[in-house]
Amino acid sequence: MENEQIKQAGLKVTAPRVKILSILEHSGKRHMSAEDVYRELLSQDEEIGLATVYRVLTQFEGAGLVCRRHFESGQSVFELNSGEHHDHLVCIKCGAIVEFLDPTIETRQKRIAAEHHFKIEDHSLVVYGLCPNCQGKR
Repeated sequence: MENEQIKQAGLKVTAPRVKILSILEHSGKRHMSAEDVYRELLSQDEEIGLATVYRVLTQFEGAGLVCRRHFESGQSVFELNSGEHHDHLVCIKCGAIVEFLDPTIETRQKRIAAEHHFKIEDHSLVVYGLCPNCQGKR
């Protein structure tokens, strides 16, 4: 499966690309930093350097396989590009990320853009707060 996705993205199939895409697909974490991917490779006794992980993730982003997100922590995280738009809730204490889609918000954003004669090319909504677990830890 990974081989075909890499080919369809217009990239040459290489062992590092296959392994990194497999980690993104099967890790159980939807949002992973390059360091998260690297640690997972190390745990699998793979000898792929951190620089290669960054390079491959950037190539995947350019090919549309993954999306890069920048949250308040300053660290980029990557998620597989499902082709479906969604927004994020981010816990400012533990870093938990929750994805959501709200048609009312999407409609309102389009209306606001139209009112200001803007053509939306892309957008991102990130709401920062405390997750249920961290609300009790104050």
